[in-house]
Parts: sequence; C-alpha cells; structure tokens
Amino acid sequence: MSQLALATLAEVSTRHLSFVESGRSSPSRELLLHLAEQLEVPLRERNRLLLAAGYAPAFAERALTDEGMLAAREAVRLVLDGHEPYPALAIDSHWNVQAANRCVAPLLVGVLPHLMTPKLNVLRVSLHPEGLAPRILNLARWRAHLLGRLARDLELRADPALHALMLELQRYPSPKLNEPTRPYEQGDIVVPLQLRTEAGVLSLISTTTVFGSPLEVSLSELAIEAFFPADNTTARLLKEAHAAV
Repeated sequence: MSQLALATLAEVSTRHLSFVESGRSSPSRELLLHLAEQLEVPLRERNRLLLAAGYAPAFAERALTDEGMLAAREAVRLVLDGHEPYPALAIDSHWNVQAANRCVAPLLVGVLPHLMTPKLNVLRVSLHPEGLAPRILNLARWRAHLLGRLARDLELRADPALHALMLELQRYPSPKLNEPTRPYEQGDIVVPLQLRTEAGVLSLISTTTVFGSPLEVSLSELAIEAFFPADNTTARLLKEAHAAV
C-alpha cells in the first residue's frame, strides 16, 4: 500500500504520516490503532505496537479456558458440534488443537501418544511418520498444501514458533509415492485429504473459518477447520461412523 493510499485511509496528511514513519513525530494512540486497522495488523501485534510507543495494550488476552471466555467456548462448541457428522476442530495461531468434535477422534486412531500430548499440533500429526502420514494416500500433494499454508502464515507474521515448526516439518521424510509432487499453487481450488481409516478410505476437503471482528487476542487467532466429504462414499462412511458412536 502506498503512503498516499494509507494516509487517505487513515485520514491524515501524507506529511504527518511521513513524519511518523521517520520518527520526527510521535503518533497518538488513536492514530496507531487506526493505522493498524487499515493495515489489518493482528491484534497481538497491535498490542506490541502500542507498548513500543509507550501506550497500554488495547486488547485483552486470555486463554480459551479462562472463566471470562465461557461465551467464546460455548460459541466454539456450538460450531463444532453443529458440523457433525463431519470432523471439525478449533486451532490456534500455531496450529495447536484447542477443541474438536467427536468425529475427529476416529481419524486419529493409530497416531502414537507422544504426538497427542501435551498439545496436538495439526501439522505435526498430519506429516509425522508416526502420525497420519503413512495413511494419507496423496501425502506428497497434501504435504505441499500444508507447507504452503504454513509458508503464507510466516509471510504474514514472522513468528519464531512457526519458523521452528516449518523447519521441523521439512526434516520429516519426504513421501515416496507414485503421485505428482508439486508445490501449492494459488490456482488450486481445493486439495483433498485422502485418508485410509478403519471405516474405509475417506476423501475430505476443508474450509477455514475465523471469528468476525473479535476484540480479544486469543479469539482473534482461533480458526475453525471444518472437513466436508468430497464424495458420496465418504459422506456415507462418516454418517455411519457417527451413528455408531
């Protein structure tokens, strides 16, 4: 975004914005928040920006398990349970599972315990050789897809934890399957997860949903990953498995 465009959106002169950028003028708390909103800076980073400028943080940060987050937990649970008989889970900004519906557990059968505790990380469990990787039929494509999503996360925020996770995942054995291996491309509409389970082979596509206009850091970083059947066989198998619970 150009300086002129940002100044127009922030409703300040380009001269004043230039002075702020060069350090010749100190921005007000309101201007910092306004600029951060226009630039879609994550709430956590907005708090850090305010602290660096000598202002108090503007957004609360509480764990999802906090007493004051009861309404948020209930909303998350409502969304997850409402997605059954299909799998859905809530993940934080580091891809750690914070909550899941009952349809997720059957997919994790066979995953070794050390990958499930203390935090179940979606990317680690998916690509680790002792996780789901041996049962993913299109592992090369799915691996490229997940690493592509993680790379985009790193572009948006230089998070050391995400960088460490990327290095860890890249060290895992590369899939040696008879399938095309190519990086994720922007033109891809959807990449299915083809997973061999006790019920049969499931073909799943996923969507990611975030909460609109959150005013709390943890909630702003929470995403719902919802899986849908990519074919009629998968839909039938998931409904049968859910009915048997």
